[in-house]
Amino acid sequence: MSRPQRIQYENAFYHVMNRGRGRQIIFHSDEYYSTFIQTLKETYERFDALIHAYCLMGSHYHLLIETPRANLDRVMRHINGVYTQRYNRLKRTDGPLFRGRYKAILVERDSYLLQLSRYIHRNPVDMKPPIVKVLESYRWSSYPAYINRAKAESWLYREKTYEILGSKQKYVSYKTFVDLGTDDETQSFYSKGNIRSVIGNKSFKEMLTKQKKKLKVNVDLSQLLSDRPAIDDIISAVANAYEVERCDIKKRKSGCQIANMPRKVALYLCQHYGDVPLSVIAQTFGLNHVGSVSSAI
Repeated sequence: MSRPQRIQYENAFYHVMNRGRGRQIIFHSDEYYSTFIQTLKETYERFDALIHAYCLMGSHYHLLIETPRANLDRVMRHINGVYTQRYNRLKRTDGPLFRGRYKAILVERDSYLLQLSRYIHRNPVDMKPPIVKVLESYRWSSYPAYINRAKAESWLYREKTYEILGSKQKYVSYKTFVDLGTDDETQSFYSKGNIRSVIGNKSFKEMLTKQKKKLKVNVDLSQLLSDRPAIDDIISAVANAYEVERCDIKKRKSGCQIANMPRKVALYLCQHYGDVPLSVIAQTFGLNHVGSVSSAI
């Protein structure tokens, strides 16, 4: 039986979770945590995903993500796939890291975003036994930044949560809100063995039901990504910057390619900033298969 498609649409909010295979540890030291956070930064830069909150918990993680470009699958493929590669390099191992497909819960923004942010941030003290006694002392969460006890990452988007909170004293008010503890409704939702895929009020769920066919199929990413540079524009810009011919960048040459930095830069930019599919990059640059693109980049 094929797996059901994700409900994806512009500016959707999701609580995303995943854990290691067999509940194995996926963050062994500060280096692993920092590597995952760097991957989140790259995800924001490359896929325009807004990270509203995160909490990394040793064997699993929690993310609160907004997808202005309706591209959750691509966002999560990057996060899980790239972190797995980096984990394997750090651990000097290979093979899959996560237990399988990530869990994504579609969230009604106005009614549940604030409560869900609190739920995610309270994980270090609500788990049994707690990891820390004082929540703001937990480093691998966005909570310290939310209460101004740590510098916020440039890609961490807190403003929407503060806006819903509706207080001028946003740091103090958010801390007070989190200290109240998880509300009964949210606690009940997450205590169920098989967590449902949508959290929202009746009207939100009815809207999803009415538009199920429309929302179930992802939008045309080529339209959403129209502001990204085209592959030909990237090649032209690199050729101009390095003062070489376009054909010197596109054509694959035999022998050592170490000196061909313009070609390497163009390959990287096409994937990282152009968001060009690997199959198109391979065809444009005369590579035999998509694996060659990943290796080159």
